[in-house]
Amino acid sequence: MQGKKAIQANAYYSKNFDEIEYLDEGLFCIDSEGFIEKVLTKDDENYEKVRRRYASEGQLKVLEADQILLPGFVDLHIHAPQWAQSGTALDRPLEIWLNEYTFPLEAKFEDQSFAANVYGEVVHTTLRNGTTSAVYFATVDRKSSLLLAEICGEQGQRGFVGKVAMDDASGCPEYYRDQDAQASIDETEAFIQSVLAIRNTYRQGVYPIITPRFIPTCTDESLKGLGALARKYDVHLQTHASESDWAHHYVKEKMGENDVKALNRFGLLGPRAIIAHAPFLETEDQEIMVETRTTIAHCPLSNAYFANSVLPVKDFMAKGITIGLATDISGGYTPSMYQAIRQAVISSKMLQDGVEPSRSKDLRGRAHAALTLNNALFMATVAGGQSLGLPLGKLEAGYIFDAQVVDTRENIPRFYEEKHVEDLLHKVLLLSQTVNIKEVWVQGEQVI
Repeated sequence: MQGKKAIQANAYYSKNFDEIEYLDEGLFCIDSEGFIEKVLTKDDENYEKVRRRYASEGQLKVLEADQILLPGFVDLHIHAPQWAQSGTALDRPLEIWLNEYTFPLEAKFEDQSFAANVYGEVVHTTLRNGTTSAVYFATVDRKSSLLLAEICGEQGQRGFVGKVAMDDASGCPEYYRDQDAQASIDETEAFIQSVLAIRNTYRQGVYPIITPRFIPTCTDESLKGLGALARKYDVHLQTHASESDWAHHYVKEKMGENDVKALNRFGLLGPRAIIAHAPFLETEDQEIMVETRTTIAHCPLSNAYFANSVLPVKDFMAKGITIGLATDISGGYTPSMYQAIRQAVISSKMLQDGVEPSRSKDLRGRAHAALTLNNALFMATVAGGQSLGLPLGKLEAGYIFDAQVVDTRENIPRFYEEKHVEDLLHKVLLLSQTVNIKEVWVQGEQVI
């Protein structure tokens, strides 16, 4: 029993895209490596025997009746340095927001002390909001990017951290870019090696992720070199694609083709690649995404400000594209994946129903576009794990035990018993705030 533990809890998780699994006083047995060894329900003949055994060893935790166990969230797209400007200038167009606010802020992260303060807080804050795995853009500066990986490791978050590559003088300010394409490649490789050297220092692991910011800030030479690094080290990749009208058309004019086709040509797509935003994918782009098994990180809050559109999640998924969920701090102003879940549902309903009242109902929207809360929870948990190639997001045997304990006694009205077992889950997803999240567990260890 050494290193093993069990948690008895009322729990919810996504069975699949549409269906939720609920366990009444389920018994979750966690092995010494932080994986779920087995899950027993009350009607299992061994339930009481196993429960008593863990209790006698002092390794049984029993949640209160008003608490529920949920999987930890997987946030597929966060700009860690931008936590310092969250809630700032979201009324500006993307290209203005980047050049007047974002690039000057990110340039400050050469200051290791400043970086440590911001990164320490963003990792703690996202953990506090139930995010157990986070995919981060850092900055151009390699040393502070490595510091972010170390902070993730020390605080217990499973961090996928990328040193940002951007070298194109026509798309980057002089004060904030890699010196040239070779420097961009070399600094990225040095960063990968540094993170791989510490990856197993931490129980939950930290991971390097190759991070060309996006095609407007990268030369062909650097993109080609980064693709070669992806093949050499077999690590994850991330970038942006077709985020807004401006970005989509800028790339088409610069490259003579869309982002996705260009990224594929440079070897920057694949089953370990995550593309943020992408609402403007055309038919050929969608086919490439399916063929390469590349994931979209859906960022519904920032899309509302910068994308000039709503991602047609259901249409893209029906074609075979994996789509996870993300906050996109700070284009998304909140670190809460609960808010991302809510906005994903709201935006999809607006896409389905349309927003122009002068048009007739049958011409106003896109049919069958609306997501349910069940769909959005799947995207925030299971789909995120699939995109990272890790057994995350379900509370089942063989999955990593990443979880959050949510108390329903604050902010969530409980004046009568809900009609359906999912009703309470939906209340939690729509009403929970940070104060409701009492514990967060990563790889079988309590970190909050």
